[in-house]
Amino acid sequence: MKRVVNKEIFGWAMFDFANQAYTLLIITVVFGDLFTRVIVGNAQRDYRLGNLLWSVALAVSYLAVVIAGPVCGAIMDFSAARKRFLLASYLLTVVSTAMLYFVAPGYVALGMVLIVVSNFGYAIGESFIASFLPELGPPESLGWISGFGWALGYVGGLVSTAFALLFLGEVSAENFHNVRWVGPFASAFFLVAAVPTFLWLRERGRPRRLARPAGYLMMGIWRVRATVLAAGAHRDLACLLGSVFFAMAGIYIVISFTFIYGAQVVQWDERIRVAMFVVVQLTAAAGALGFGFFQDRLGAKRTYQATLLLWVLAILLIYATPGIAERLGARYGWRVEAQHVFLAVGCVAGMCLGGTQSAGRTLVGLFAPKLKAAEFFGFWGLSGKAAAIFGLLGIGLLQAWVGLHTAILLCMLLFALALLVALPVDEARGRAAAAAPPARRPPNPDYS
Repeated sequence: MKRVVNKEIFGWAMFDFANQAYTLLIITVVFGDLFTRVIVGNAQRDYRLGNLLWSVALAVSYLAVVIAGPVCGAIMDFSAARKRFLLASYLLTVVSTAMLYFVAPGYVALGMVLIVVSNFGYAIGESFIASFLPELGPPESLGWISGFGWALGYVGGLVSTAFALLFLGEVSAENFHNVRWVGPFASAFFLVAAVPTFLWLRERGRPRRLARPAGYLMMGIWRVRATVLAAGAHRDLACLLGSVFFAMAGIYIVISFTFIYGAQVVQWDERIRVAMFVVVQLTAAAGALGFGFFQDRLGAKRTYQATLLLWVLAILLIYATPGIAERLGARYGWRVEAQHVFLAVGCVAGMCLGGTQSAGRTLVGLFAPKLKAAEFFGFWGLSGKAAAIFGLLGIGLLQAWVGLHTAILLCMLLFALALLVALPVDEARGRAAAAAPPARRPPNPDYS
């Protein structure tokens, strides 16, 4: 492998910087809240229908990623076309996100369709960009590189969302004429900030060609099938992906419902909403860098498990937020509001947010053979997006039954399961399997 220069690592990390504008402005902070309370809305202020439709739209987009991700990864490995696939997903996200401007109150179907399309482009692009990670440095440096990417991503989220909140204002029906610009703004930020990625990130590998374009699809399916049949040689990766499934189910609920929870359950004001955004971004960036440092010294598996333990604590505190505020007030006579307790708990959740995703991505990078990195990261994307479907539909249906406050406990169960499933993972054995010579494949079918 040719030497990787710092400029290329920075270009790779800039994609994380750029796409966080989509994650935060569209999924977490602004448009999700706008969709549930204004686009769908309800005169009785019962937003359970809006929450459920939001969950369904996101779940459908992740289902599309589950179907397409591994096959696209196999095709990219075969044809050395990762940058072209990444460019296609990026342009799809940019165009469909800009079109969210046209989603007005009552235009529920249009809003759901555009979220499905834009989130599909964003989510599958996460797998595409992650597949470059194993080539960016030696195994002992991947934790730091992955953490740097996540940290830079949260800085990008801080910059883009702070600017948007300053100029767009609060999410409300009265302010809709301003806040509807969130889609075009997120689109423009992503469009411009990701340019260094396509300038500096290099495509490696020997491109191979097939006579017929339709043959690529059959070849991708065949390669995925062969990898699944050989899964026994990568049992630690398979076990890790099972853990990632439960962890990402919880994380996708947190990402998609934190600000909805704050508005509906904690009933925060605009000042605390903005403060929560800033706190989560700063602590998430610190968590990604800090846990990235520990990954390369203590091991990625131990770091990953530590973040899962912190997640269990964080969700328990989120659920207990209203009760904690009441008990502090009754015991000490303090004037403590639930929104202030929720803000403090956000520090714990923020640190976990960056650390868990960074450590999980690092482990996949360590366990994936370099010649099949895109295909294996396609399975990583499949696991995460299947988790999103499970988690978002689960929370959507559960909150329709018991309310969002109680339903949030589902996340605590998911993180505990992720911790349990990760116990058998052996990091040294997984790395050895990645470095082993590839098993012989059966003869290629004729795709010509």
